[in-house]
Amino acid sequence: MIIILGSGESGMGAAKLAKKHDLPVFVSDMGPISAAAKQELIELEIDFEENGHQIIYDVIPTLIIKSPGIPDHAAPVKHFNQIGVKIVSEIEFAFRYCKGKIIGITGSNGKTTTTNLCYHILNVNGYDVQKVGNVGYSFARSLSERDAAYYVIELSSFQLDDIELFKPDIAILLNITPDHLDRYGYQFEPYIKSKFRIAKNQRKDDVFIYNRQDAVVLNYIVDHPIESKKIPVDIILNDSDQIIEQNRFFLTLEHSNLKGKHNALNVACAGHAMLELGLTTDQIQEAVNSFKNDPHRLEWVDKINEVQFINDSKATNVDAVYYALDAMKSNVVWIAGGQDKGNDYEVLQPLVKTKVKALICLGKDNKKLIDTFGQEVTSVDTHDMKHAVKEAFHHAQPGDIVLLSPACASFDLFTNYMHRGDLFKSEVAQLKLSIN
Repeated sequence: MIIILGSGESGMGAAKLAKKHDLPVFVSDMGPISAAAKQELIELEIDFEENGHQIIYDVIPTLIIKSPGIPDHAAPVKHFNQIGVKIVSEIEFAFRYCKGKIIGITGSNGKTTTTNLCYHILNVNGYDVQKVGNVGYSFARSLSERDAAYYVIELSSFQLDDIELFKPDIAILLNITPDHLDRYGYQFEPYIKSKFRIAKNQRKDDVFIYNRQDAVVLNYIVDHPIESKKIPVDIILNDSDQIIEQNRFFLTLEHSNLKGKHNALNVACAGHAMLELGLTTDQIQEAVNSFKNDPHRLEWVDKINEVQFINDSKATNVDAVYYALDAMKSNVVWIAGGQDKGNDYEVLQPLVKTKVKALICLGKDNKKLIDTFGQEVTSVDTHDMKHAVKEAFHHAQPGDIVLLSPACASFDLFTNYMHRGDLFKSEVAQLKLSIN
C-alpha cells in the first residue's frame, strides 16, 4: 500500500495518479480534509483519515508520498524513516510515470515568472505543454489526466528535498538567497544543497542553465561539479532595455511587461531553455512581448494624477525588494512591512538613498523598518491598507511611483500576499474614485 501524507493539491494529485495505475493507496491528513477533496476521494474510492494520523501506524506501506509542506520532524515521517519505509515527494512519484520532456525551474526569487514565461513561449508556438508544480497544479494530477509532450515545473526546495530519481531534461537555477531557513535549522548550506538537487540526477545529455552572476551558485558549482551540459547566464541590461550577453544582443524587454534586471535574468534563462528545444530567437522574442505575468509581481495597477501605482506584494524577502527598487526609473514612495522574517535590510540602503523619497510602513510593528531607514527618508507608521495608500499618494508627486514591495510576510494583517495585493489594488481604485 502507498500512504500519502497530506490532502492538499500535491497529495490529492498523487492519490489520483496512484489510482489511475491501480495502486492501493490511503490518504492521511493531520488536519481536516476539505469538502471538495473528500468528495474526490470518495468518488475515486480511496480510503482516508483526517484530523490526525492513527490508522497509518498499523500498517507497513511500500511507499510514503509526503506533501512538501510536511517537515522531516513530523511524527509520521520520523516513524516511517525509523522502520525503513521509503519516503518520496509527489514530484518524484509523478516522474516515474512521465514520458514527456521536463523543464525544471528553481531559485529563491523569480521561479514563478520564469515558469510562466517558459510555458507561454512553448504554448504560443504550438507545443503540447503543461505548467505544473509549485505554481498550483500538481505534476501528478496533470499526469493522471493526460500525457503531455512537455512539462514546465516550478520546483521549491521542499519539493526537491525528497527526490530520488527525478531529473529535468533542462534545469534552470535562477539564484539562491537565504529563505525558508527555519526549515533547515537556520543554516544556509542545507538550503543551498536542496536547490542544487535539481541537477543531482542529470546526465551529459541534459542541460543545466544557471545564473553566473550569483556568487552562491557559482561558488557551489566550483566545489560540486555538475555532469550535465552547463549554460552560464551572464547578462547586462542596458538603458534601452536590451539584454546583452557576452557583448552580443540577445533579447529585449522594450516591448514587454517584464521590467528590471531580475526579469532580464528570468527572460535570458527562459530564452536559453527555449533555444535548447529548437525555438528561434524571433519566436522567443515575440512570445516575451505578449507575455503577461501573474498578479502581485511588479504588477502595474493604475495612474492617478501622473502618479503610478505598482503592486509587488509577492516580494516577501529583501532580495525581491532589491530587484523591484532597482527596476524603478522614477522616484519611489515605498510601502513596506509586515511579518518580519529576520530580515537584514542593510543591502537596501544604497537604493533607498538614491530612489526612495518616502517610506510608508504597513504592519503591526514597524519599528525595525523605521529604525533602519528613518534617518534616510521620511517614514510614516500605518497599520491598514487604506491609510497606507492615502499616505503614499500624499507624499508622491507627478512622475513618482508608489510601490508596494513589502520585504515581509503578510500574516500580521492579511491572509496571504494575494490578499494584501488585492486590497492594495482595491484601495487605489477607491482613491481614484474619491479624487475624480
